[in-house]
Amino acid sequence: MTKLAIDGLTKRYRRGDKETLALSNVSLQVEDGEFVAIVGPSGCGKTTMLNIIAGLLPYSEGSVKIDGNKVTGPGTDRAVVFQHASLLPWRTIAGNVRYGMEMQKRFDAATMTSRVETFIKMVGLTGFDKHFPGELSGGMQQRVNLARALAADPVVLLMDEPFAALDAQTREFMQAELLKIWAQARKTVLFITHQINEAVYLADRVVVMGPRPGRVKDVFTIPFPRPRTLSLKRDPKFLEIEDAIWQLVEEKPENMGLGQAHD
Repeated sequence: MTKLAIDGLTKRYRRGDKETLALSNVSLQVEDGEFVAIVGPSGCGKTTMLNIIAGLLPYSEGSVKIDGNKVTGPGTDRAVVFQHASLLPWRTIAGNVRYGMEMQKRFDAATMTSRVETFIKMVGLTGFDKHFPGELSGGMQQRVNLARALAADPVVLLMDEPFAALDAQTREFMQAELLKIWAQARKTVLFITHQINEAVYLADRVVVMGPRPGRVKDVFTIPFPRPRTLSLKRDPKFLEIEDAIWQLVEEKPENMGLGQAHD
């Protein structure tokens, strides 16, 4: 069942008489419970597309639908995890996780309390509920950010470079933790990243976008079974897929052709 449907999405920016085409005729379907990663060169429109799906930016042409409903602005069917955790420093960890639910006003007090406990446990922060964000490491803060998003029970979870600000070791740890959390929550995920090995490790499919104006250049189906461990990154087939995606990302625009899905 398709959860996210993007059809012919085009985004133009206008400044005076000047027009910039950021996205051109992007089409993509993401199925229920699927984990899809988006990669591409800087400036190709990855974050623009995510912000459109989140309802934070209008689009010029095409359509974006969640469960068949057209996206016209922010909604409770989506949650976004950005690069920086953006936690409220005066609220405890439990208070931060609760915050998204309070804003939605969909849950009663008892349900919110239960969900706070559930998702703090799911992200491995049991015992930290009364701590404040400033007492946590960067990786722990991003786990709180993820718990806050999941507690709000979105249909689609949008993640924009969520581990980019972390050191390399913590980033790899968080990748493994995210897969464990996703296996429990089973949310539909659209994940933006510049790190190709991160995309291949996490995703069911990797969508490669071409340089501006951004469009879908190719789609790779990732063949590795789940659960996955970090040792997978040393597998020759993994390295082969990573290299193939790198070649597409680095390809000059004049050499670009409409790619076909890879299995």
